[in-house]
Amino acid sequence: MYKVDLPVDDSKDKVVEARRSAERARKARFFNPRRRVIGLDLDALNQQVLENKFKRSCEKQRDRDFDNLKRYQDEVVLLQDSNEKEKRKALQKDLTQFWDSQQQMKISHDVEVKGTYNLTVPETELGPSSMYVFQGEDREQKERVKEQMRQKEKDLQAQMDDKKMRDKRAKHRETLLNKQLVNQDLMWAQQNALEEERRKAALVSLSNDNQALAEERALNLSEQRRKEAMDNLIDIWHTGTSDMLTESAEAAETQLGGGRPPHVLPDKWRGMSLKQLNNFHEQREQQRLERKKQLEADKIRDAAWDLQLLKISKTEEEKEQRMAELRRQQRVLMDQENKHLARQQQAHQHYLNTELYTNKPTRDYFDQFNTGCR
Repeated sequence: MYKVDLPVDDSKDKVVEARRSAERARKARFFNPRRRVIGLDLDALNQQVLENKFKRSCEKQRDRDFDNLKRYQDEVVLLQDSNEKEKRKALQKDLTQFWDSQQQMKISHDVEVKGTYNLTVPETELGPSSMYVFQGEDREQKERVKEQMRQKEKDLQAQMDDKKMRDKRAKHRETLLNKQLVNQDLMWAQQNALEEERRKAALVSLSNDNQALAEERALNLSEQRRKEAMDNLIDIWHTGTSDMLTESAEAAETQLGGGRPPHVLPDKWRGMSLKQLNNFHEQREQQRLERKKQLEADKIRDAAWDLQLLKISKTEEEKEQRMAELRRQQRVLMDQENKHLARQQQAHQHYLNTELYTNKPTRDYFDQFNTGCR
C-alpha cells in the first residue's frame, strides 16, 4: 500500500469552535451585571436594525431585479413572437413560390431526349419490337397535365378573387366604421353646441331674473325707508303733544269702571301723593313687625333642633365609646393570640435549625448552578 497524504477534514472542529465562541459571547452578555440591570443591549439592537435595513434593501433590489427580468422576458417573448410570424410569412411565401415554379406537371426526361412520339396510336397496331408504349403507361398524360394546369389556374384565380372580395369587404367595413365614427363625432358636436346654447340661455335668464329681483329689492327698500321716516315724524308729533311733556297728574290715572280702583299708567306717573306715602310707611312697618316675629319663631325652632342634635350626639358618643372598648378588648385578645403563635413559630424554627436542617450546603453546592447561559 502506498502512503497518501489526505487533507484533514477540520469542518467539525470549526463548527465546534464556532459554537464555543458563540457560547462564550452569549455567556458574557448574560452574566454582565451592567447589561442585566440596565436591561437593553444597544449594540445588539443596532445590529438588528442594520440587519433589517440590509434585508429590506436586498428584498427591494430582488424585487427590482425580478421586475426587470419579467420585463426582459416579456420583450423576448414579444420579439420571438414577431420573429416567428415573420418566419411563417417568409416560409409561406417561399412555399407558394415553390408551388408555382416547381410543382408543375412536365414531360419526363426520356421523352424530351428521344423526341416526340405519336402516342395516340392504338396498342393493337404496335408490334412487339417497337417498344413505344409499354403496358400500364399513361397514354393520356398530356391532356391530364393540361387539365390539371387549367384546374390549378382556376383555383388560384378563385383564391385571388376570394382574397379580393375579403379585402373589399374589410375596406367596406372600415369605411362604414369611419362613417359611423364621423357621424357620432358630428352628433356629439351638435349636442355640445346645443348644450352650450342652453347654458348661455340659462345664464341670460338668470341674469335677467337677478336684475329684476335687485330692482324690486331697491324699490321695497326705498318704500320701507319712506314709511319709517313717516312713522318717526308721527311719533315725534305725538310725543310733543302728549301729556308726558305737559306733566298732567290726572293723565297718570285711568278709571276702569266696575268698582275697581283707578289704574296708574307707568309712563305718565309723576310720583306718590302724601296719602300714598303714609300708606306705604304703615305697610312697611307692619312688614317689619311680621319679619321680627318670624325671626323669633325661627330662633326658637333652631334652639329646639340644637337640643335634639345635642342629645343625638351624646348618644352617638356613648355608642362610639362602647365600640372603642370592644375594639380594645379584641386587640388585646388578638395580641395574646399573636404572641402564642409567635412562640409556636419560634419553637418550630428552633427545631428546624437545631435538629432538622443540620447539614448546611456549602459554597460549592450553589456554584454548580447558573454556570451556562441556556
